[in-house]
Amino acid sequence: MLIEFSVTNFKSIQTTQTLSMTASSASELRDTNSFITNQQGMPRLLRSAAIYGPNASGKTNLLESIDFMESFVIQSSKEGQEGEPIDVKPFLFNTGSRSEPSEFEVLFLQEGIRYQYGFAVNRTRVVHEWLIAYPEGRPQRWFEREFDTSADKENWYFGSKFKGHKTVLQETTRSNALFLSTAVQLNNEQLKPIYNWFHQKLHTIGVGGLSPAYSASLCKTEAGRKRILELLNAADLSIKDLKVETKKFDSTDLPSDMPDTVKDIIQKELDGKEIAEIKFMHTVAGTEELVALDPDDESVGTKKLFTLAGPWLDVLDNGHVLFVDELNNSMHPLMVRFLISLINNPQINRKNAQLIFSTHDTSVLDNDLFRRDQIWFTEKDATNATRLYPLSDFTPRKGEALEKGYLKGRYGALPYIGEMRF
Repeated sequence: MLIEFSVTNFKSIQTTQTLSMTASSASELRDTNSFITNQQGMPRLLRSAAIYGPNASGKTNLLESIDFMESFVIQSSKEGQEGEPIDVKPFLFNTGSRSEPSEFEVLFLQEGIRYQYGFAVNRTRVVHEWLIAYPEGRPQRWFEREFDTSADKENWYFGSKFKGHKTVLQETTRSNALFLSTAVQLNNEQLKPIYNWFHQKLHTIGVGGLSPAYSASLCKTEAGRKRILELLNAADLSIKDLKVETKKFDSTDLPSDMPDTVKDIIQKELDGKEIAEIKFMHTVAGTEELVALDPDDESVGTKKLFTLAGPWLDVLDNGHVLFVDELNNSMHPLMVRFLISLINNPQINRKNAQLIFSTHDTSVLDNDLFRRDQIWFTEKDATNATRLYPLSDFTPRKGEALEKGYLKGRYGALPYIGEMRF
């Protein structure tokens, strides 16, 4: 469960920006859109959060920052060698920030324990890394490392509650890799829950960066096919059935707009393997005849909903944290509302999965779907830096017409549309 995420000096983000999933004391939609963690002293957490803002305001960069953190935790000790650069991008519109490290920190619950983990990196090394655990409600600093530039030396601290061969783990950790990742690679059991939260619980979906392969793979079983079909038909699509055929994976079948880095990852995982290919079955009007359509013959919205169906069910089944960029892209507002409503429904979302997404769809910006503390905005300041702020900063009235207020500019985060003379 995500409690809070903060990022500093990453792409368009210069000063520290924090996204909080902590619910306020407001009573609106309290029993549906928020949940109790059963942790001593912990407030209720939100099931979802929506981020609005004009194009190029930093919404995608915010989601890419959590994606970078996730990827670096998972891969830093596995890939690369000592001295290889770290692919991090600081804020470039300030001469000072260009040489400063980028910093990431997340507060989360995993297996009944609250953790506070973060790190700061530049292009050459990890300059700071820390972990604080709250196994009994009180903070325990398990480890911290910090590079002293003036002494050209790395200083280490291990708390009394940290378990493991400290010297061996310390000496094995490369300067451009995380201690957390290295320790887990060397089978440190104490740190596995933290690593597993990033590896198993945290997921990000970017524009064009998701393949329908996972949804298709679920359709190989009768139970999986029925669940995917049920979700599609609940969104009012005229699909009678799903037919599964298998074939050898071919990288040319991946979406053309999918980033090359994502394609490379998928190709490594699926190269030479049998994959499921889906046919969408439709009924001929007035008959029992079924016509099979290839995915390319379906609408972009239908294909995107099918692509999201598998991950969406997985998130709900396992209580994952899902970040989605431009959830409304190519989908009707009612489909977007439907997907959000699944997350906000405690009878369906029994494992307390969480959804954080960016969107331009203001039609879902109403009091029936969201609490006021679930709405966030991004905008650029005069220095081209992204500012993230919650709707609650404006203390809107209960029942206030949020869509109308946003489009009228009451909360900011709107594009400036100038005049053009021909």
